[in-house]
Amino acid sequence: MAGMWQRFKMIFRSKANAAMDKAENPAQTLDYSYEKQLEMLQKVRRGVADVATSRKRVELQIASLDKQLAKLDDQARAALAAGREDLAREALIRKSAIGQQIADLHVQLEQLTMQEQKLTVAAQQLQTKVESFRTQKETIKATYSAAEAQVRINEAFTGISSELGDVGLAIQRAEDRTSQMQARAGAMEELMATGALETTGGKDALTAELERLSADNQVENELAAMKAQIGGAQPPSAVTGSGAAAAVGSGPAEDIVDAVVAEEPTALPPAAPAAPAESAKPEAAPPADPAAQ
Repeated sequence: MAGMWQRFKMIFRSKANAAMDKAENPAQTLDYSYEKQLEMLQKVRRGVADVATSRKRVELQIASLDKQLAKLDDQARAALAAGREDLAREALIRKSAIGQQIADLHVQLEQLTMQEQKLTVAAQQLQTKVESFRTQKETIKATYSAAEAQVRINEAFTGISSELGDVGLAIQRAEDRTSQMQARAGAMEELMATGALETTGGKDALTAELERLSADNQVENELAAMKAQIGGAQPPSAVTGSGAAAAVGSGPAEDIVDAVVAEEPTALPPAAPAAPAESAKPEAAPPADPAAQ
């Protein structure tokens, strides 16, 4: 169980490390390091300023105590001159205490001065390192940017880029679609030309041609019948063939009938006698009304 836990931790750490490496940006990391170094340099400079302030304060204390020391010396001399030896002794005791304080302050002043000098040298060295790191940082960032741009250009040229890959796939699909549509259109045209595919209305080319010929024959028959009625002859039963077509419109009704009979050897059924036209008989006049006469 312990071995499995160790393997799990190792796998988790390796995965996390790989994910962090992928998410890490060297330029951002360098900028962050530079900011941290600037913060450190600022702290060192602030420490130098604090030490210098403490040194200046000690120097002021020493100067003030020196003035008190001189004053006590004058007071002791004056008291001794006035015959007050006790006052002179008290002034000298205070003078001795102040002298001890001044000596201690000189020791502190020397320590602060040495510390200030060390911090000043450290701040200068750190500033030099920070400036050098800044120059190196900008160089590394520029090199990294150039390398990254070169990688993207190479990926674009070789088609590894995902964006160009998607564009290439879209173009390939469009070309396949166009070829498929062109092949389908060519096949439709061939089927329509051979009559294997029905045209508009559900009729093929042969049926449409036969219907057109039948309609032409019907028109010719009706036209021949009209001419026959106008000429006073019986209309033919049917007009077919090239002979009938040549006869129509080329002569009187007798010639049309002869052309039809000559082309069709089968005997035509006898025509029914023409009924007398009732419209030709004059109507009898009604008898006259005797009352009217």
